[in-house]
Amino acid sequence: MSSAKILKWVTGAMEAFLGIPFVGGAMVISFLYLPLMVMLILHIITLVYCSQEGLDKAPSTLGIITSCIAWIPFVGMIMHILTAVFLLVSAAKEHDKITI
Repeated sequence: MSSAKILKWVTGAMEAFLGIPFVGGAMVISFLYLPLMVMLILHIITLVYCSQEGLDKAPSTLGIITSCIAWIPFVGMIMHILTAVFLLVSAAKEHDKITI
């Protein structure tokens, strides 16, 4: 499995957790919005790996946008859920290229 695909699975799972109503918001607020910064960095790393491996970059770009506007109540929750769906579907659809 490629690094980009693993990163998509990981960031997708983390976005899904942050999208849980009240739980994700409580975590973001209790850690002083640090989870949004961590997710921004992870999405940028994922975007770089996707670019190098020629994979779909749109879900990671959506993740970057989500990390920047997720401090807005309810908008952030919706964006986290949408980003999680896009990342997980993208990771599931991509097939690894086998080279011998």
